[in-house]
Amino acid sequence: MNLPLFDTHTHFDVADFDADREQLAYAAKAAGVEHLVLIGFVQSRFQDLITTQQYLNQLDQAPRSHLAPGLHPFYIEQHQRQHLHDLEQILQQQHCIAVGEIGLDTFLAEHKQAEAFQKQQDFFTAQLEIARHWQKPVLLHIRKAHADVLKILKQQQFKLGGIAHAFSGGVEEAKALIKLGFKIGVTGQITNPNAKKLRRVVQEIGVEHLVLETDCPDMTPLCCQTDTQTRTRNTPANLIYVLEGLAACLNISPQALAEQLWQNTFQVLDVRETTLKL
Repeated sequence: MNLPLFDTHTHFDVADFDADREQLAYAAKAAGVEHLVLIGFVQSRFQDLITTQQYLNQLDQAPRSHLAPGLHPFYIEQHQRQHLHDLEQILQQQHCIAVGEIGLDTFLAEHKQAEAFQKQQDFFTAQLEIARHWQKPVLLHIRKAHADVLKILKQQQFKLGGIAHAFSGGVEEAKALIKLGFKIGVTGQITNPNAKKLRRVVQEIGVEHLVLETDCPDMTPLCCQTDTQTRTRNTPANLIYVLEGLAACLNISPQALAEQLWQNTFQVLDVRETTLKL
């Protein structure tokens, strides 16, 4: 029997999967993935997000697909004020289990510039307000900006929690997010023995604060990478390897871990489907 898995962060709607999405959906279900989340990042892809969700949910042997639309900080140059209205329209018209992925990203030098970073903060704050209005948790994208994200979450008194996706911070930052109601998202990076910072975080904070994600087509688990020079496409079926890597890191059985992560995920996301129980 497969362990019940919930992929809390995918970009399964993007063009990387257009040729074989149906087959990959069946493979994911066969590997135990019962649910997956389709994450928004730019307004121009909102309709593709919805279309992909509807397509996947009419397949018999595929994971149940959920929506989490949002405006990603890395693409801040593309975002316009009207896009916030478009985001609200989706929340009004579709059942969404979160707003995401949103947050702050200063990885690139140009995003550290005052104007770009201010725009990131403005869009992050606006989307937190939207999430509060619609009573949704949020999926956080944080890269080299943990202190600023925490500051804004506290300023906004955001109480709905969510997931800190592909967490890259330290133990204290993880604890601060947990205190605000967030779970910590673990990707295939946990399968890399060199990911010492992430491994220390998950060991320190405890399994009740973790959830799984592939972030496909990125963050491919080490065991699934076929070429050291080019990126190997990640897929939702690889979530089992993230589970196994995390179980090894925490020295607990995959079965016990899967059961706890399943509960954690339904605790933190706005999942109302009757498919909740396996």
